[in-house]
Amino acid sequence: MRSGAEAPVCAGDYERLAEGCLSAQAWAYFSGGSADEVTLRWNRAGFERLALLPRVLAGGPGGHTRLDLLGKTHAHPIFVAPVAYQKLAHADGEVATAAAADAQDACMVLSTQASVTLEDAARAGATCRWFQLYLQPEREATLGLVRRAEAAGYEALVVTVDAPINGVRNREHRAMFALPPGITAVNLADAPVPPPLAAGASVVFDRFIAVAPRWDDVAWLASQTRLPMVVKGILTADDAVRSIDAGAAGIVVSNHGGRTLDTLPATIDVLPGVAAGVAGRVPVLLDGGIRRGTDVLKALALGASAVLVGRPVVYGLAVNGAYGVAHVLRLLRDELEVAMALSGCRTLADIGPHLVTRAAT
Repeated sequence: MRSGAEAPVCAGDYERLAEGCLSAQAWAYFSGGSADEVTLRWNRAGFERLALLPRVLAGGPGGHTRLDLLGKTHAHPIFVAPVAYQKLAHADGEVATAAAADAQDACMVLSTQASVTLEDAARAGATCRWFQLYLQPEREATLGLVRRAEAAGYEALVVTVDAPINGVRNREHRAMFALPPGITAVNLADAPVPPPLAAGASVVFDRFIAVAPRWDDVAWLASQTRLPMVVKGILTADDAVRSIDAGAAGIVVSNHGGRTLDTLPATIDVLPGVAAGVAGRVPVLLDGGIRRGTDVLKALALGASAVLVGRPVVYGLAVNGAYGVAHVLRLLRDELEVAMALSGCRTLADIGPHLVTRAAT
């Protein structure tokens, strides 16, 4: 870990340092988006186009960042997003991230494609209690993962619905990305192998989309578990409402970090419309482009209950393992508290759309 003038003091510093800590293939995997990476850039640009309008002389005692979400009280609204194959960044992988999230009171969402077992991650950190789930082509395989998550103490399922296939990830192609020996999606080790395709069949349509989940699969899942189900990958109010009708207890506004379909809009840009459509029936969360505490404040002001942070966490992991992750989360929380204090907000309840306006260009 660097010290002195080279010590990281913000999430952006960790990103710059991480490139030198990761292999070219791992860097392409974690930092890249799909195609021309337009959505990847828009996620950041969306926050940068927003200005804050603070309320002055609004201080007072009793400030905090606590929130209640899905029946649990969280110390702050900065959650760890699901990111696959974290052993690409550090030998301890998701175990280190879970320990760091626990140390910083941050709810962690574990990826289905984690490089450690969901049980080991849960044991490593008491706040690693949300499990991200890709619905499998066979319902029994999905139920197997759900039952394991329930038994391991997970408290919510985060069902990702926007990636039935991978996007066109040209940065990975140029780096010739492939998982190295010893790093796999261990929780999917028993997943059935699909049969060979018939001659002339389309890999996209006949292998993947033919068995991709549909709305009735989401409703079925909600009926099969006692855990609240959060639907991740929503960009429109219509799909948010349909998710609630299918049994969702929460929504994540997400474009998969710009890694699926390029030129999807920035999540912060569509958040107000989704939040208006949900109309308070369930909590709305957001991921994509969060790099500063001011970004968190803007997301909360425009309708999010909490945010999920992915790439900055992995960059911290690459630079300094669990300590790097913990530092990234602490930096973001400290920045949020400063932004709240300087905006006249003692609690999250004081944050609203009155704080945000379009920046002059």
